[in-house]
Amino acid sequence: MEAKKLKSEVKRMLIGEKNDPKDTEKQTAVKNFAEDQKKDEAFETRDRGKRAVPVKRIVGSVGRYKDFDGKFRFKSKDASPRLQWIRKAMMEGRNLDPVLLYQIKKKYYILDGNHRVSVAKSLGHNEILAKVIEFIPSKKNLQNMLYRERDEFMDRTQLQAEITLTEITRYNSLLEQVSEHHQHLQKKQGDEATFVQAAADWYKTIYRPLFTIIQRSHLIDSFPERTVADLYTYITLNQWHDARDRQYGIGIDKLLRSNMQSFRRAMLNVKDKAYPELKQEITVFILINSQIKKLGKVIEKLYEIDEVREVHSIHGDMDILVKIRLTRDLLSSDSEIISYFLRNQIHHISGIKKTITLIPGSSKIKKEELP
Repeated sequence: MEAKKLKSEVKRMLIGEKNDPKDTEKQTAVKNFAEDQKKDEAFETRDRGKRAVPVKRIVGSVGRYKDFDGKFRFKSKDASPRLQWIRKAMMEGRNLDPVLLYQIKKKYYILDGNHRVSVAKSLGHNEILAKVIEFIPSKKNLQNMLYRERDEFMDRTQLQAEITLTEITRYNSLLEQVSEHHQHLQKKQGDEATFVQAAADWYKTIYRPLFTIIQRSHLIDSFPERTVADLYTYITLNQWHDARDRQYGIGIDKLLRSNMQSFRRAMLNVKDKAYPELKQEITVFILINSQIKKLGKVIEKLYEIDEVREVHSIHGDMDILVKIRLTRDLLSSDSEIISYFLRNQIHHISGIKKTITLIPGSSKIKKEELP
């Protein structure tokens, strides 16, 4: 029964056996490596060694692109016995030899292992082990120039994280930062620190913290064509390299520091990824006018809110006084956080007719003496 079922599944992988003609017409052939290589003028090669490659990025074949439909299913049934064996091996979790792939930018093409890739795609595998030879595009356009710069940056730093820039020469600026940081570590630790180690430390203690600060500031919303990495490069060039006095927002200005190593020292004190030093408390008082019949229920509802510290029924034009303590990111404004809290926690309570928000400018609080 298992063999019969396996054969049936393999048949479904082959266009030639009981496929809907309309479905066949919709399928496009996989990409021809030679055509894409010529288009990008990608002839210089680099051996990338063995790695796990996302199956969805395998888009073509070097020599057998005509044998597949757009879903990497063989058009003829000649390969059926081979496919059946490979499918069984993959389903049983056996270790198969790595496939051989050519790479142009983020796309991969099969040199050897067409059957294995076809089966991996049909089984819904996310990755496949491959030996990769990358072809570097040399055609002079912005996209290829950026790719080559990024490629050199990744080669030299060996960073696995994705850093996406949209302007040429900016990757060189990041390499200069890493080089400067490498020199700093060498002075501090002697000649033991390698460039790759310095790059990893730069990413962890300088790039990633500031990247997160910029990301949380929503500054990127004003630059829809740019990336957060672009803004990181722009800000650090102006602040640390050119020493220009510019303002980027209260949170960024407060945390940025005058130079890269001062910023790094500040970030080294951060004990977790949440960057707790970016948080600060706000004390807010809210006066509430309530429907008299619902006064008791409104007070109970208010008291249940986590951020509410005190609730008082008062006499006068207003009916309730509430003390609230909110926590905000330094990169957000008080008004933004308070408005969000009122809209989502207060105004929907049935019985509330009107609110007045009071924000202390400065405060003096007496400590209560223990009896």
